[in-house]
Amino acid sequence: MAIKFIADVHISPATVAHLKSFGYDIQRVTDYLPANSTDEEIINLSIERDAVIVTQDLDFSNLIILHGLKKPSIISIRLEKPIPEKVTKILNELFPKIINELLEGCIVSVTEKQFRIKKLL
Repeated sequence: MAIKFIADVHISPATVAHLKSFGYDIQRVTDYLPANSTDEEIINLSIERDAVIVTQDLDFSNLIILHGLKKPSIISIRLEKPIPEKVTKILNELFPKIINELLEGCIVSVTEKQFRIKKLL
């Protein structure tokens, strides 16, 4: 099953373009919603499109947990210097490793050295 991703406004357009060139189905949230959309609107969009949210904003993870949602999955990028090239490299290497967990529903926290997966129950 192909997995879809929605990148929030904090993810560089260059990262999205590079991930598309690698064959990933990834769109920017601004392809669907205004740039000033609320986190709740972005979550609802992701649920409607059955897409994973890729973000640098911790609020998404907190909202998913607070509301007890099982979807959408969240990839939360926690890099000290999230330059587009570094983010692109990390995501391109990470996506194939976590696809099953993303399909089931999870929050993935990503740092320069590791990633952690919290399953959504």
